[in-house]
Amino acid sequence: MNSEEVARYLKSHPEFFEEYADLLGSIYIAHPHGGRAIPLAERQMLTLREKSKVLEGKLRELVQFGEENDSISERLHRVTLALLKARDIASLLDALYATLQREFAISAVTVRAWPNTLDMERSEFAEVSPEARIFAESLAEAYFSAEPMFESTEWLSAMADDVGSLAYLPLRAEKTFGLLVLASEDADRFARDKGTLYLARLSEVVSMALSRYCEV
Repeated sequence: MNSEEVARYLKSHPEFFEEYADLLGSIYIAHPHGGRAIPLAERQMLTLREKSKVLEGKLRELVQFGEENDSISERLHRVTLALLKARDIASLLDALYATLQREFAISAVTVRAWPNTLDMERSEFAEVSPEARIFAESLAEAYFSAEPMFESTEWLSAMADDVGSLAYLPLRAEKTFGLLVLASEDADRFARDKGTLYLARLSEVVSMALSRYCEV
């Protein structure tokens, strides 16, 4: 019999281990990490311990991911509350910038919305190019870039030379009416492999908050 046939036989006849329990106790095999030979039972214990360590590591990762998600959810909740407290468009925008930078340590945040039906001279309602509007309307989710898109270089003039990564979030109610731009000096901060779930939720929250004031 070759080794495969022996393995199949043992799998098909588990009673063998009951009938020859003493034999199993007398079998010695090499230690998995070298050194002396050890009983088969001890080798099985080592295998179980190694599997247990792997499972413990995966469990720690799951717990860590859960804690990180809880933290992000809590911070996004605080951003939402700040937007709900705003009594006018100016305080809403100021609250958005302040809370995103405080809660998520984002280097720069800006909004562009159209059309300007509020007769406000704030930069958020300055004229944007047709290309920027088409770009916003084409987005189904957050768009990531290492370089500013279109005239957004001017929108982020305060850190134009320090941009490492950006996220462009569409602002949409019944139709697309703007862009929320997040910028970081960290080149790895905004990337698709970081996930888009919470950015999508942020986009929805900001869209709903702004749509109360913008004619969309």
